[in-house]
Amino acid sequence: MSSILTNNSAMVALDTLRNINKNLATVQSEISTGKKISSAKDNAAIWAISTVMSTDVESFKTISESLNLGSSTVGVARAGAEDVVARLQDMKSLIVSAQQSNVDRTKIQTEIENLTSNITTTVGGAQFNGLNLLDGSSTADVDVLASLDRSSSGTVAASYISVARADLSLNSAASAATFGSTGVTDTSIINNGGVNAGTAATVATAGSQAITIATVADGYSYRLVLDDSADANSIGQRTFEYVAGTDDSANSVAANLANQLSVFLSATGDTNYSVSRTDDVITITNNSGADLDITAESANDGTAGVSAGGLGNLAAIDVTTDAGAAAALTSIEGLLQTAIDAAASFGSSQKRIENQSEFVSKLVDSMTTGIGGLTDADMEAASARLQALQVQQQLGVQALSIANQSPQSLLSLFR
Repeated sequence: MSSILTNNSAMVALDTLRNINKNLATVQSEISTGKKISSAKDNAAIWAISTVMSTDVESFKTISESLNLGSSTVGVARAGAEDVVARLQDMKSLIVSAQQSNVDRTKIQTEIENLTSNITTTVGGAQFNGLNLLDGSSTADVDVLASLDRSSSGTVAASYISVARADLSLNSAASAATFGSTGVTDTSIINNGGVNAGTAATVATAGSQAITIATVADGYSYRLVLDDSADANSIGQRTFEYVAGTDDSANSVAANLANQLSVFLSATGDTNYSVSRTDDVITITNNSGADLDITAESANDGTAGVSAGGLGNLAAIDVTTDAGAAAALTSIEGLLQTAIDAAASFGSSQKRIENQSEFVSKLVDSMTTGIGGLTDADMEAASARLQALQVQQQLGVQALSIANQSPQSLLSLFR
């Protein structure tokens, strides 16, 4: 049945043309924006996911800047610590040369003091944007923002890389241990092979002498004096001493004295004597070809020294005397290890920060690619669809035109 009131063909053609125009508008929007989902109405779920991820990408870019700042700060501290290590190594060489009696120790002491001043300058200047990790101004760790951790529930938590500070300052003063003023001739405190404390025991060539730390208490002091003046190539008379504290034991006192002896002999390169320790017994062996006199002294009224923070013990180094030179050799070993540990710690932290920075960079790239996969338009497909829809649009217009002309055919029925 034909009707002049209702043109079904035109209605179908018009609806088809409307759909074609709608699809054509969608494709044109994809081509102009480069996105298949540019607003929430395009696909609410995908738009929400991509928007959250885009926000995280921007956050990670900020984190990358934080990591770069942290790496620079730690890098300055590492460089400063390494420079301090180099200065302490120079100082150790000077202290080793001061172990000989026939050198100008006053000039050596002056050079040591100059190196100490250099260390002070280095530590003071090792700051980045006002933050100094070496000057001992604070003991709190420095936290570098490293990541944002998003859980499946959407909760976000920040994570940090903690960088430990290192005190390489010289501000903290130290007090030297004071050997007791009242000597005790008691083998129950320090036993020199049965010889009373304060009495020399002669060790013939190729012989050895065992010294036992028998009793330890807070304030008890122990001293070993080696004298091989009879030997033409002698070390002379050298004194090594230690004052026990509340936490010391016989083993720790023996270990400290044995370490002083070993460090001294190692620095001087003297192979005529060797030192060993078993628990609380120190054994000194003489292979010099001449007699070695060993005096073990003790006192029960010594005063333990107070160790300075950082490198404060540098102030106590004085190589102008035999005793001072021997003590400085032991002291510099501990100071050098402190600086080496600091440089190594900063190097490890800086490497960790750089690794995290590289990961964040890769993470940003991966997230950006993922967001693109969710929202970006396939331009090749869009181009093909555009051409197809343009043809369909032309055909739709033509079909609508034909449908609109069909009612005119009814006029022939009334001629």
